[in-house]
Amino acid sequence: MNWQCLVLERLTVVVVGICFMQKSFREIWDWLKPVMEKRRHVKISKFLSYVLRHHPGSIGIKLDSGAWTDVENLIQQATIKGMRITLDEIKTVVRENDKQRFSFSEDGLKIRANYGHSIAVDLGYSPSKPPAVLYHGTAERNLEAIRTNGLRKGNRQYVHLSPDFDTAISVGRQHGKPVVIKVKSGQMH
Repeated sequence: MNWQCLVLERLTVVVVGICFMQKSFREIWDWLKPVMEKRRHVKISKFLSYVLRHHPGSIGIKLDSGAWTDVENLIQQATIKGMRITLDEIKTVVRENDKQRFSFSEDGLKIRANYGHSIAVDLGYSPSKPPAVLYHGTAERNLEAIRTNGLRKGNRQYVHLSPDFDTAISVGRQHGKPVVIKVKSGQMH
């Protein structure tokens, strides 16, 4: 945690304390609980992305060829490595993730990341005809390299393309000042 985050968190505690001096503990908790849960779910989502997309061995789990792993084993190994998560928390993250990053097997016993892997997996997706236009979100600093070399998958298995402009902006924002590239995907099929 950097010093700015620490200062912000302490300032938040002070402000919350001042604002809620006249409130009961229950009223404070009712306001604070969703905020804390949201932060916890983001932390779990980032952890699952790291483990299920890039480094399953970091907690001692293995993915099968379709990128699936046993949920109970994932929970046990995560706990051993200091990341305590529950099945209910994982279910919430899978259900509420706006980018549909993860899914459970039909029997609910296995979990996988749906995309974004830097390790070799076969997700079993069939080729299909793309829409006429897709979008690629990136940071402005990457534009010159893209103009020179084209879109590259980097350390992932595929180039990330989004079905809409807003999603691409969100993806690009994760890497810096966002830029969106319009891809005439229908002409490439």
